[in-house]
Amino acid sequence: MIRPLDSLRSFKVKTGLVVVIALFAASGTFWLAAQQPFRYALLLALVVALVVTQIVAHGMTSPLREMTAASRAMANGDYTHRVRATSRDEIGQLAVAFNTMSADLAEADRYRRELIGNVSHELRTPIASLQAVLENIADGVQEATPATVGVALEQTERLARLVDDLLDLSKLEGGALGLSRSTVDLRQFLTSVVTQSTATRFSVSVEPPGATVTADEERVRQVMANLVENAVRHGPPDGAVAVSAVVGDDTVRIDVVDEGDGIAPADRARVFDRFVRGGSTDGGTGIGLAIARWAAELHGGTLDVVDVGAGCCFRLTLPV
Repeated sequence: MIRPLDSLRSFKVKTGLVVVIALFAASGTFWLAAQQPFRYALLLALVVALVVTQIVAHGMTSPLREMTAASRAMANGDYTHRVRATSRDEIGQLAVAFNTMSADLAEADRYRRELIGNVSHELRTPIASLQAVLENIADGVQEATPATVGVALEQTERLARLVDDLLDLSKLEGGALGLSRSTVDLRQFLTSVVTQSTATRFSVSVEPPGATVTADEERVRQVMANLVENAVRHGPPDGAVAVSAVVGDDTVRIDVVDEGDGIAPADRARVFDRFVRGGSTDGGTGIGLAIARWAAELHGGTLDVVDVGAGCCFRLTLPV
């Protein structure tokens, strides 16, 4: 589609130029046809002016027609359509904004589909295990022993963790979670987190002794609990978990180090994606690290995987 007026920045200027072109076309045609009877010359001038106006105006309004077609496609769930945004006027700016909106909607739709698929997959495993245990008990294949009921309880707890994580993720993404900051004693806090975890061998160090941080204790506890449990899951059965905190002038750096195989540099960014579990299918929901990073960023801090040579080290950095 030819758009001869794309270089102009104002739609008003384009409209005025169309009127001028139409007048010149009509006047020129009328002058050239002056030897003909007046009514024929006038009719020819009007026809030429109308044709020229349509040709020029068609290029001006083509982005609007493209946006109309794309909007109808988007209403049917197709977010792949884009508008050719070559003009520099208000309609061109609208076309650029429309394309940005289309891309955002496509990304949101992709995320929604992935989330539904991932959640369905995550729910299927514990539900299937729970159903198998209950069916065996109901059919008399197994007795309701403490061990059997324990398996059912474990799967129920896994479902509860997944639901809680999904609710937290939804609140974080929606900006519905605020912070209730208080002064936290680091050694007491970190020792409490580790002793309440499933870690059997661990160490806690804080420098300088007696250091504190101002943060939302419950949110940071959620972050640290995720990191410690992640270290336990990915370390050897008898491996130790080392938690250390170093307070600087304006930040506190908290490291959680395990004795596992570590994470390849190429995979370190992906571990914070939703439903990525580093190849493990044991115990985790795949959302914990995504929530942990969000909570860290909510504090104005960061959460990253750093290279320590052996094992894996997650580093939480928070403003003091």
